[in-house]
Amino acid sequence: MFITLLIVTFAIAFVVSSLVVLMFKKPVDSILGRIISDKISSAWSKYLKFAIYVTGISSGVRIRSLEKYITKPMYEHAEIVRLTTERWVLEIYRTIIGSLQGIAWMLLVFFIFALIAYVITRAFELKHGAKNESTATSE
Repeated sequence: MFITLLIVTFAIAFVVSSLVVLMFKKPVDSILGRIISDKISSAWSKYLKFAIYVTGISSGVRIRSLEKYITKPMYEHAEIVRLTTERWVLEIYRTIIGSLQGIAWMLLVFFIFALIAYVITRAFELKHGAKNESTATSE
């Protein structure tokens, strides 16, 4: 039963991560295309998708939390927690929320750094554009 729970939580975390990758594909590609504006932006986009999968699955499938179903607690008269229908529902819910929470934090960090990079890129473009205008007017 534990192996089934492990496989189900992995599959759910994978599906949740896949949905997030699909939802954020265009925004991520356009942001990276704007900031990097080179062929390497597609490589960064692939890496970010991979990172979403890794973060989603590792956040959704919590091995330490699942150990309670196979490991007997250390105190006296303790029993291994049984996998009931209610526990299954709870673990599935935890998997979905854990995956989304981990991915949300990862994307927040990405978008913060992307915003900083965009501001720097935009400032450089404006400064460089102003320099070109002054050179063109003086000729």
